Amino acid sequence: MSGTGTDLIVVSAVCVYNTDGQLLTVRKRGTDKFMHPGGKPEPGETAAEAASRELHEEVGIEVAPDLLQPLGVWLAVAANEAATNIEATVFTAPGTWEAHPSAEIAEIRWLDLNGPLPSDLAPLLTDHVIPLLTTPT
Repeated sequence: MSGTGTDLIVVSAVCVYNTDGQLLTVRKRGTDKFMHPGGKPEPGETAAEAASRELHEEVGIEVAPDLLQPLGVWLAVAANEAATNIEATVFTAPGTWEAHPSAEIAEIRWLDLNGPLPSDLAPLLTDHVIPLLTTPT
């Protein structure tokens, strides 16, 4: 999907679940798509360190980087930036959590993976992560 005029952003993202087994999605201020909590690594950060830091900054969940479980790495169309792809390293946080929007997060929403999916989800979720999470093993 990459080509001339297409930028690439490297990000880390985290799958977080509540006690009902729902997946946490967040919407950043000034955007209309829901996505995983996460973001760009700072200089010198590993993907897991970035995921851990962003999770704490965005929704108040503290998980040490070494406790995050790798789920996969995908290339996807960026949800909120034109002519941009993301290379996302996605992790799963162990256990169940409560989340509270902070930093640039305007809204959180828990997603029932067994129900109909809303139309305002980021391509990384709809094209890669949700199909993986809902495919029987």
